[in-house]
Amino acid sequence: MAQNGQAFGSEEQVDLVIIGGGPTGLLSALLASRLGLSVRVIDEKAGPLDLGRADALNARTQQYLEVVGILQDLLPLGLKCNTSSTFAEGVFKSQQSHWWTSLEHCLHPNFLMIGQPVVERVLLDHLDTPIYYQEKAIAIVDADDGVTVSTDRGRTIRGRYAIAADGARSTIRRALGISFTGTKPEMVWAVLDTFIDTDFPRCPEIITFQLRGQSRVSWIPRERGMARFYTLLDGEITQERAEDSIREHMAPYRIDFVRTEWFSTFDVKERIASTFVSKQGTGRVILAGDAAHVHSVNGGQGLNTGIADAFGLSWRIAATKNVPLVPGAATRLIKNYDTERRAVAQGVIDVAAALVRDTTHTAKQYVSTIERNAGYITGMGVSYDGLGSELIVESEQGIWKAGKRCPDIRLTHIATGEAKRLYSTVTYGKYLILALGRERNLEKRFGDLCTYFTLLPSSSTRAETSGDDTKQETETEREAGAGVFSSEVVAVADDFVVVVRPDMYIGYIGRGDGWRDYLEQLYVA
Repeated sequence: MAQNGQAFGSEEQVDLVIIGGGPTGLLSALLASRLGLSVRVIDEKAGPLDLGRADALNARTQQYLEVVGILQDLLPLGLKCNTSSTFAEGVFKSQQSHWWTSLEHCLHPNFLMIGQPVVERVLLDHLDTPIYYQEKAIAIVDADDGVTVSTDRGRTIRGRYAIAADGARSTIRRALGISFTGTKPEMVWAVLDTFIDTDFPRCPEIITFQLRGQSRVSWIPRERGMARFYTLLDGEITQERAEDSIREHMAPYRIDFVRTEWFSTFDVKERIASTFVSKQGTGRVILAGDAAHVHSVNGGQGLNTGIADAFGLSWRIAATKNVPLVPGAATRLIKNYDTERRAVAQGVIDVAAALVRDTTHTAKQYVSTIERNAGYITGMGVSYDGLGSELIVESEQGIWKAGKRCPDIRLTHIATGEAKRLYSTVTYGKYLILALGRERNLEKRFGDLCTYFTLLPSSSTRAETSGDDTKQETETEREAGAGVFSSEVVAVADDFVVVVRPDMYIGYIGRGDGWRDYLEQLYVA
């Protein structure tokens, strides 16, 4: 719901103020509004992005967007790509995809090559909350009971919380005095979104070109038959010089640039905010996306990391309003976002830094670095275990490990025989309680906070597994087998409960009533 126009001293009261209308801000707004929060978005741009910027959604981001319910809109608009090739001396030197094809419990083991403008447009199609374009936040007050944002149009918006997703030059981050430190390698890249005519073998692969022992050109396939080229240049950066460099790297093949939609340059920065939550983790302003962390584009992690920030944050903010919390839990929930996401952001920066520096080495070395860091590049290896997170109880059973992503396993409904996948059944904002091995009468003391599933071995039938501890179920539940599935990943000997957080990371695994103790550290039963 885009809105432009003059405010002239108007005041508004909402649950959440979002500064920045890129993918991170828009997804945060969509998720928060779906969870019942009133939201306003402020963006100093004239409107949604038209051209350029990010170009790929990794496997984990696609899982997130399936849970959100918008992946089905994006898939037909993008191009799947899971192969990387190297080209030097006029021939292909290697071709590799195993870091994608080896992914387990993953429906989309690939990048979805799709432009950021398309992602923003799809998010806006699903969003029904005011977005104030051509309006800049110029001041913010972070009080104990809420946040007040003032804009250059005279508007005042008061919220319970605010998300600063206003980019690397974040006005909000600077206003709060949060440091943004790191390194800046002396490397400037040219980027072209262009339509080409060439006799080079066309293939839906990411191609790294090596020339004189360095890997300074990459070709990224894009939607609509478009090509994106990244070119590392020394000296003056112009479109003509970038095109000449591409021609030299692709020789002996011919390439003509028919129509270029977007040309830009960027210098590499590697910076991270000293805290992602104001007042050193106790405040009400939260940084996300480029306002919190920036790095090189190598590895395609920028947009994906911002999406993950939004997915990991919105449920926490909503919980501070929607469910009864134990004293201090609201602060702990938000501060834990800083603990987990800042550690991940530093990992992303380190991976991108290694990749960008390897562009001055051989393509073989560059690809080797990709392989070693595939967990970040695919998104499927990003985890929160080992960080000292309060919301992770270190535990493990088979494929289930606290702090790791929840596997997207295949399920068969016991009553109907319907086959589905776990990620297609979940609702964002709720915990998922998985009872493995046998049916239990789990005491559902947390209201609508949780969804409860029983997972049985694939050979099970409901008649075999229903026992004395299911007698309190209603007749309707017994007949329908509500929430009861079988799966090939469940063993006959399994007898434990898994708690999957709303961001689809596992928080707890254990026997007995430990799952309730885990939730009661935050929520009033």
